Amino acid sequence: MSVIIRQRTNRAGTKSWLHKLGATSALTILCACLLLVQSCSQANSTNHPVNESTNDSAVHTEPSSSSDTASTPTETTAEDPILKQLSGMSLEDKIGQMIIAGVESKEFDSDIQQLIAEDKLGGIILYKKNISDLTGMVTLVNALKHSNANNPIPLLISVDQEGGKVSRMPSEFIPLPTSQAVGATNEPALAAGMGKLLAQELKLTGFNMNYAPVLDVNSNPDNPVIGDRAFGSTADLVTRMGIAEMQGIRDTGIIPVVKHFPGHGDTSVDSHLDLPVVYKTKEELAQLEWIPFQAAIEQDTDAIMVAHILFPNIDADKPASLSSIIIGDQLRGTLGYDGVVMTDDLTMGAIMKNFDLAEAALDTVLAGTDIVMVSHGYENARLVRSTLLKSVEEGSLSVERIDQSVVRILTLKQRYQLNDAEVPVPDVTKLNADIKAWLQATGLNKAK
Repeated sequence: MSVIIRQRTNRAGTKSWLHKLGATSALTILCACLLLVQSCSQANSTNHPVNESTNDSAVHTEPSSSSDTASTPTETTAEDPILKQLSGMSLEDKIGQMIIAGVESKEFDSDIQQLIAEDKLGGIILYKKNISDLTGMVTLVNALKHSNANNPIPLLISVDQEGGKVSRMPSEFIPLPTSQAVGATNEPALAAGMGKLLAQELKLTGFNMNYAPVLDVNSNPDNPVIGDRAFGSTADLVTRMGIAEMQGIRDTGIIPVVKHFPGHGDTSVDSHLDLPVVYKTKEELAQLEWIPFQAAIEQDTDAIMVAHILFPNIDADKPASLSSIIIGDQLRGTLGYDGVVMTDDLTMGAIMKNFDLAEAALDTVLAGTDIVMVSHGYENARLVRSTLLKSVEEGSLSVERIDQSVVRILTLKQRYQLNDAEVPVPDVTKLNADIKAWLQATGLNKAK
């Protein structure tokens, strides 16, 4: 007798059998399979093999299967490498994978060492405040990776590198223009080229995840936070340009995270400072804001960031980032997304001024979030970790729910073949020449 668990494979990641089985314990199923299965084949869940070299060539290999791969079940058993890895992880290890934290300075310190080496943090985000110059940035990135040496699961080393005013790269790199300037060309090929250039910057300096592209439709002229970060004010333009940039980023071996679902383009409040409120219905969102995200999902986007925006006509109590209605019912249900979902930074004013951080962390995971971002304050990262651990111990959060997220995270890291290999301080001459040539050829060399 044999037991086979069927699993869908696509670019967004393996369709989790944990998700389909709901409350059934992953470990119970695993043990049952080990007893029943006498021989099996190992499924390859890596859909995007990535060359780890740091040259400028595209390193993101497309799957060779036909366009209906997403609907073709692949037989996999208890020998699945992701499930095998999951079975060897402690609860502490699993919850660590669900947190991305920030670094407080330009220097590696004992607090971040503890969070990575002891608490098994899943990822790091760096900001402009962490970056002095090229050598300093690469030194910090390498130190972060080195601190994870005893963990078989590599770190997500992430950054917001959009171009324009949201640029974290040091001054050694030639600046890239805003998304709005690229959008004005109405040439998706240029957006794809920019995505590749952004990704090459990150690959050279040791990063593996980029919070880009912005898929918000800039429909509100009073918007204080999106503006020229968006490709434009129509869903069609944002969709065509944004999907092209997303593909350029991932084709170069960097994980793109599209943002900010359900759409930050019609807000008049900066969520870094306080909680925006938008009185649109889900039907209205579906006619504008959701269009680029739906297209990204159809292209099997790897990860989606959810914004801190309250939509009272959809969920009167919780902002999108904490809402089971918006994340669970809409993003995962209506839009059918089963890839990695992450929050925007939970230490932004939208959350910290209006909600308890511990309760927010639990709410977002219960809603369907896989990665909780805690960008500021080591004590905040520790609080989120301890809250999730305590919630499992007390029974308000199930191990099965944790396992669903960890499977998605491990699958994503395996798909991009991430590792913690340190990188040398790069010579950026060639990449800068490529950036300059791209700017001149596209007429964007004067764009700001």
